[in-house]
Formats: sequence, structure tokens, C-alpha cells
Amino acid sequence: MTISLNQAGKRFNYDWIFRRISFTFRDSGRYAILGPNGSGKSTLLQVISGHLHHNEGTVTYSIAEKPIENDAFFRYCAIAAPYLELIEEFTLAEIIQFHVQFKTLLPGITEKEIAGMVGLEKSMDKQLRYFSSGMKQRIKLALAIFSDVPVLLLDEPCTNLDVAGVQLYQHLIEQYCGQRMLIVSSNDEQEYYMCPERIQIVDYK
Repeated sequence: MTISLNQAGKRFNYDWIFRRISFTFRDSGRYAILGPNGSGKSTLLQVISGHLHHNEGTVTYSIAEKPIENDAFFRYCAIAAPYLELIEEFTLAEIIQFHVQFKTLLPGITEKEIAGMVGLEKSMDKQLRYFSSGMKQRIKLALAIFSDVPVLLLDEPCTNLDVAGVQLYQHLIEQYCGQRMLIVSSNDEQEYYMCPERIQIVDYK
């Protein structure tokens, strides 16, 4: 999988969030998008994911040099972000079952094992509205990381996690990211320490 940005820019009204980004994300690469709060990290990640449309330049996707239509990229990526809401009327079991209708799980991983791996196996029949913010974040991370897709997009992945939750996140990345492309938007090193390639969003203002 390759994601290529060529002179890409995004604005809201007349304010440019970033401009003229040219960068190629490649198979198995681990990348961090860095910058202070409000600098546009999340916006860039959403442009990469296709959730937001860019205002200038191009964003293209390909596998084995074969182009992928922009509106089909969602099939190849999984994203976890604070602004993506869970359906709170669902139980944990139901949200996992709902998720697997759209994303296949990694080989050998079952729906029940997902809950166990994030320490929530006793909450399968509990509605998400009764979960703490940290429990919800564990679910978001698990649904993304255990999806069988070539690209993982993580926006501030340790939001609302305690020390044990941060350690769990790091363990899941080390054990299950494999050779997939990983792009992390963050200003917290414990979230992106595993990413040797880094983009400073303030360089594109």
C-alpha cells in the first residue's frame, strides 16, 4: 500500500490549516504527524483517511502500483480517534459484531478474544453508555488494531487511558501491527515512539 500526497493543502473558510505537503507513505512504514494542539495534526490524518477532502493538490492510493479510487480507500484502513463516536446503545458484544460486518478481523482473532485482550471480557453484555472514557478508548483501539487492513490510522491513541491502558496500547502495537503501515497523529511521545519517520505539521503553514 502506498499513500501519496502531492502539494496537498486543507483550509477551513479562508484559513489554511496546512499547505503544499508532498510526502509518500509506504508499506510497513511507521509515521508520526507531530505538532502542538490545534496545529492541524488531526486534520491531516482525516485528509489521509478520506474523511475530509483536501482543497489543493492531490492524495492518491495504490497497492502494488495499481491505483485505488479515493472513495474505496476506507476498505483498506482502520482508524481510531477521539472524535469518532461509538454507538452507545450497543453492548460491547453488539459493537464488535457490528464492526465485523465492515472489517474482517486479523487471522486467528475471534470476537470474544478482542474483549479479553483489552480486559473487558466481563462487560460483553453491558451497554457502552455505561463504560468509562478509558474503556471506550480501549474498544476503539481494539476495533482498529484487530481489523485485517494494511493501514492503521491512530489519532491521539492514548486519550483517556491510564498507565495500564498506555502499556496495553504499546503492547497491541508491538504484537499486532506487524508489517502494516502505521500513521499516528500525536504530541505525546509514548504514543509515537515506535515511529521513526516524522512529519512536523508546522513546517507546512
